[in-house]
Amino acid sequence: MGRDGQNKEMQPACRDYTLNMHKRLQGIQFKKRAPRAIRDIKRFATKEMFTKDVRVDTALNRFIWMKGIRNVPRKVRVRVTRKRNENEDAKEKFYSLVQHVPVADFTKLQTQKVSDM
Repeated sequence: MGRDGQNKEMQPACRDYTLNMHKRLQGIQFKKRAPRAIRDIKRFATKEMFTKDVRVDTALNRFIWMKGIRNVPRKVRVRVTRKRNENEDAKEKFYSLVQHVPVADFTKLQTQKVSDM
């Protein structure tokens, strides 16, 4: 929200986040874990980027499903990019693309703005 209660115009943006999937999947039935993880990632991107249209990259999908439906990786580093919709007659002006960022270690990683989009 901008000053005086007016909405600020959305711009393309790109950020890296670390998501703790273990915390999000606590108590979830084994056969529903990987699908729930994908759904939670989409929900997170919607909340952070304020876009209803969220697209998950195939590399991220493969990473989540890598160890099967039950054994989802405990943490995942993702890059969420808000882009302008190329389609002129689309409902939403922007969409979010969620991509996997491979990292060796998750220690001391924080949310970062990414300059190159």
